[in-house]
Amino acid sequence: MDSVHFSSDEERTMLRDSVRGLLNEHWPAEKAQSFAGDSDRQKDIWRVLSEQGYSALCSKESGTGLREALIVMSELGRAACPAPLLDAVLLNLFLGQESRAADLLSAVHEGKAFVCLSLAGSDPDRSVGGITGANGRFSGTVGFIDAASCATHLAFVVDEGASIAIVPISKDVTVTPARAMGADGQCTVELRNASGFSVPLLADQVGNMLAVSRLGYAARAWGAADRSFQLAVEYAKLRKQFGQPIGRFQAVQHKLATNFIALSGAQGILDSAAAHFDSQQAEWRTFAAAAFAYANAKLRQVSLETHHAFGAIGYAEDHEAPRHFKRVHLDVLRHGGGRPVREELASRYLGEKPASLPERDLGAKANAFRREVRSWLAEHWPAKRRLTYEDSQQTHRDHDASFAKEVGATGWLGLTWPKKFGGLERGPYEMLAYMEEMTRADAPRAGAPIQAVSWMIYGSPEQQQRYLPELLRGDVVYGMWYSEPDSGSDLASLRTRAERDGDGWVINGEKIWTTTYWGDYMWLAARTDPTAKPKHAGISVFVVRTDTPGITRRPIRTMYDGEFCNTFFDNVRVGADALVGEVNKGWEVLTGALGTERAFVGTQILSKVCRHFEEVCDHIRTVEVNGRSLRLDPVVRDTIGGFAAELEVGRQLSIQPISILASGIEPTWEAAVSKVFGGELMERFGEAALDVLGQSAMLSAQAPGAPIRGRIEQKLRHSLMWVISLGTNEIQRSMIAQRGLDLPR
Repeated sequence: MDSVHFSSDEERTMLRDSVRGLLNEHWPAEKAQSFAGDSDRQKDIWRVLSEQGYSALCSKESGTGLREALIVMSELGRAACPAPLLDAVLLNLFLGQESRAADLLSAVHEGKAFVCLSLAGSDPDRSVGGITGANGRFSGTVGFIDAASCATHLAFVVDEGASIAIVPISKDVTVTPARAMGADGQCTVELRNASGFSVPLLADQVGNMLAVSRLGYAARAWGAADRSFQLAVEYAKLRKQFGQPIGRFQAVQHKLATNFIALSGAQGILDSAAAHFDSQQAEWRTFAAAAFAYANAKLRQVSLETHHAFGAIGYAEDHEAPRHFKRVHLDVLRHGGGRPVREELASRYLGEKPASLPERDLGAKANAFRREVRSWLAEHWPAKRRLTYEDSQQTHRDHDASFAKEVGATGWLGLTWPKKFGGLERGPYEMLAYMEEMTRADAPRAGAPIQAVSWMIYGSPEQQQRYLPELLRGDVVYGMWYSEPDSGSDLASLRTRAERDGDGWVINGEKIWTTTYWGDYMWLAARTDPTAKPKHAGISVFVVRTDTPGITRRPIRTMYDGEFCNTFFDNVRVGADALVGEVNKGWEVLTGALGTERAFVGTQILSKVCRHFEEVCDHIRTVEVNGRSLRLDPVVRDTIGGFAAELEVGRQLSIQPISILASGIEPTWEAAVSKVFGGELMERFGEAALDVLGQSAMLSAQAPGAPIRGRIEQKLRHSLMWVISLGTNEIQRSMIAQRGLDLPR
């Protein structure tokens, strides 16, 4: 397979728009159902697509890759169009260099040949059937072939994957319609000593064909699921019950937000797998397996939930939703469905030797920086030091003062800061690489990125000169006094007061749930104008030393072996220079600084889940049950394979807000998508680890025989924090629904 000339994202968007416009004209939604049963219409649309060059996608001459092919496949799914594009793509990729196939491929590109390809014989689903042959004669029965009633040629994998048989339609070929999922279009083909010819395949090419085929079917299923979902979103804006649009009800909003997250994840991992294929990355089949495993489970669930949103209107066959529901199921259950690809992933992570998650290509600079950080950590945070640190912790504070200073000496605490503030002015992808490596090494956190950004944006020159250098050196720790007894997610309702007193301010009130209460400074939000409207107005932000007189702290042990604190302020006096930004403009400080930090929340969570996944897989290899290795248990393997797929999806979702940030825009609801996905994945994997390993996994740190030093059960207890903190996932879903899907408030 030769490398291809990549299109830009803008060109791919143009491609999507062009295909959609063409299909709207030649295969309109209102006629798609009747057209699908008309062989002449199917042949016509294939000729139209070929005239535009789509039948040559992935051929060497076209300069296009699998990413472009999946875009077109998704548009065919959206339009419910059964054109044999995937068949052509597979032939272009795997027979394009074979002279015996040249005439056929030329006819395909011109729209004169309508070829239907089956991987029967190498398909994991043996119910598909198979073909045998010798000396140019082929016999057998194969089922589940799309649009075979329109075919001019059939193609089959034969000789145990060593070659492809090309069989023209003749009197020795019988094509019988076979209704599936209540839909027409599938066919069963019988060959009786039919004439044809064989084209050889290179070693293991059939495995690559199978992986690409899965991606193509998943892309078409995604297009169908997304089209139905978009219709449901628009329906929710218009359909009224109890005097208001159903899209205003939180239950409907959260259902649709959950579907949107799943669709975004499927789209992202499909594109990532195709990009890895196009650039000939060695790990591309791991990404392909993850993409199909995820699509197999989630696109079916999205289809079900979409129908729930439609209600009874979605039952009608003249509505679009039923055809998309059927298409999703028909496509993601191809090639054995999710089970074989979950096993493929399990074979990687539960093999005899340890295997890490594949590294993401973050670009040349970020990749090089990742290696630099990894090398530095090997010297400055080796396993012995990490274990000593863990043993010394009475509570999980996740901070080591000496290590923070060592990181500070590298300048990395100012990795993305502008140079005028002493920073290195690196990009978001290098920050992503830094965070992933720190998490992989279980290194304690250092720095205060939210406060650093705030000082750079809102601080006075005097404040910047005072506070930024010590942050850059790693000398100080910051926390946040935000939440109050009646103000959590609804922070704008806070009641802690700051009143002017001469040249300074006097603060009275209460803050709760403060985790870094033991730090040097706290970022405190207080109400400075109780009469201001709306309620988020009249709030100011102050920097307060934790040893300031009048502060009383009452630490509370948390369920994850950490601590947070309730803090009381009784006439706490701070100077005028403690004000951050302008008076009554604190909401800008609170939200403005979070914009950049929000982009990395998903990465922070996913990196932790990935680290935990790898160490659990490593432990499973050491466990035997009744004399048999636990890693060979089929239920365990299916579970691990499923989570491996979700982790790749989560990593893809986490990079999307960073890509937005890299373009100069601050993400909002896009970051909420990765936060929701990552937090809930962390919870579910924690529970699954207990199921897989049993009671021993519930042993806590210091308990005799506790696996992985008690980290398995502790990670589950800690996972709750990530779903609740930084804005609960319920709040995040509302944001996705209202800002991302434009549902009514």
